[in-house]
Amino acid sequence: PRGLEVIERNARSQLHLVEDLLDVSRIISGQLRIHRAEVDLRAVAGAVADALRPTAAEKCVTLDARVEGAPVVIEGDSARLQQVIWNLLGNALKFTPAGGRVSLGLTSDGRRAEIVVEDTGEGIALDVLPHVFERFHQSEGPTERRHGGLGLGLSIVRSVVELHGGTIVAESDGEGRGARF
Repeated sequence: PRGLEVIERNARSQLHLVEDLLDVSRIISGQLRIHRAEVDLRAVAGAVADALRPTAAEKCVTLDARVEGAPVVIEGDSARLQQVIWNLLGNALKFTPAGGRVSLGLTSDGRRAEIVVEDTGEGIALDVLPHVFERFHQSEGPTERRHGGLGLGLSIVRSVVELHGGTIVAESDGEGRGARF
């Protein structure tokens, strides 16, 4: 059973890498499309948080999702918005050590919605911060190699957010000081 779990986890990881490469190819060729419909952003954010709670618990990281309240209905692609939140929350969990905290917040003023993912994790070096949304960009330290990946997730996030007419920013006070998206 343990061996099968490892194989399944590695297969999921490989599938995720292939999907990211295909998304980047679509972005570069201008063929990444979003299928607009009414979407309750609170429901999407809550579902992602619920799906990642076991990962947080396994890492002994507190996951605080503040997504309750009235629906926040926007025009967007539910699957792509889920991908954005999954990437941001997944990264926060990946780079936050045991005992840390990751939070997901959602606010809306009726005209626009804002999703905030914040962590108390490893942070982002100030010289790297301006480049976090670039394709294939990874810091050169041992942390990034230990966590793996191709450096595509945040560039995909930026493209999907922009296709929805939004913007995304990354903030960090430096290494060891967490990050906020």
